[in-house]
Amino acid sequence: MELNGIARAALVAAHPDDETLGAGGLAQRLHANGTELTVVVATDGEAAFPLSGERERRRLAATRREELRKSLAAQGITGVEPVWLGLPDSGLHRCPGPLAEALGDLLDGSDLCLAPWPDDPHPDHRETGLAVFRAAPEIAQCWSYPIWMWHRHDPGDPAIPWHRAFSHELTDPEHAAKAAAIDAFASQTGPGPGGEDPILPAGVLAHFRGRREMFFREPPHRSAPRTRFDELYRDTADPWHVRSRWYERRKRALALAALPREHYGTAVEPACGNGAFTGELAARCDRVHAFDPVRAAVEAARRATANLPHVEIGTGALPGALVAEDADLVVHSEILYYLDDGDLAETFERTAGALRRGGHVLAVHWKPWAPEAPRDGADAHRRLLAHPAFEPLVGHDDEEFVLHVLKRR
Repeated sequence: MELNGIARAALVAAHPDDETLGAGGLAQRLHANGTELTVVVATDGEAAFPLSGERERRRLAATRREELRKSLAAQGITGVEPVWLGLPDSGLHRCPGPLAEALGDLLDGSDLCLAPWPDDPHPDHRETGLAVFRAAPEIAQCWSYPIWMWHRHDPGDPAIPWHRAFSHELTDPEHAAKAAAIDAFASQTGPGPGGEDPILPAGVLAHFRGRREMFFREPPHRSAPRTRFDELYRDTADPWHVRSRWYERRKRALALAALPREHYGTAVEPACGNGAFTGELAARCDRVHAFDPVRAAVEAARRATANLPHVEIGTGALPGALVAEDADLVVHSEILYYLDDGDLAETFERTAGALRRGGHVLAVHWKPWAPEAPRDGADAHRRLLAHPAFEPLVGHDDEEFVLHVLKRR
């Protein structure tokens, strides 16, 4: 779990104590790192005991607010006053508008958004998670934390997205502070006002008292919008430092070395960016047809390859701009993880259609998960390798990127 560069984080809970149970240790770490932390609580949890009357519910709401303040103090999370939305406990499905409206302003500018897992068995958790991840900024990382999943789902349930799971290990001080924070919620760990069983009995708490917290990455479900890349190129002609950064130069060198043929006829390079790779490909090809959806990138690529008459740079985006042309090589570099499931599947089909039989696909992608990407590079490559039109030829699994060359069957 990479926490560097997170200046602002929003931790959203459906009820007071969700944030502590699911992400207390991580919240401590973020706060200690200097991250500006906003804690948002959708309801006061006043309906925890359904048989309670109105007066008891008001009293419980006030108690749970105070318990959360004590919990934050026990974890050393000082100077953070929770934002209370005051929406009805067990009734968030009846007020999606106010929830979404409040979150839109509160999440603005966040680098990281944390919320309950949208498939958690509790309906308030589901509503809160869905609302947060709809309202999250486009470039924010989004992670969810499960609560009741641990006790109401079988670990083998296919609905649990283990492929998107990652853990955060607590230090000894963080672990001790979280234990004290959990104990602060006496209204939930002890009997109810009418002698009801605790909401959080010892068996349930045993999991949350462990030394690890687990999160699911919650990626966007649509392809990254072109406007995001327009913004990047508006600030600089080389937003990824492709000519100066060692990662980029090393990756291109390994990618070119992995190509089985010394020379290719026609190569197609979608998402060519400013043309750094395009020029190097041109030395191995009779013709290179490259394109990018960002006008500033296209103009930069044309300048970079102006002395190469066999290079053609156009404006276009995947999947639509990839057309059949009997190519010998198609290069997908740092682009496939930005595509949603539908666009990725169509891109694979169009890649197969653009290649002559025996032609090659070169795919190379960064391993970390970009915030605006629906998937990481490893997932994109797994799907490409599983496509029946292609036969794997070369594989390289680097600590920073994954690379494959495949042959069109």
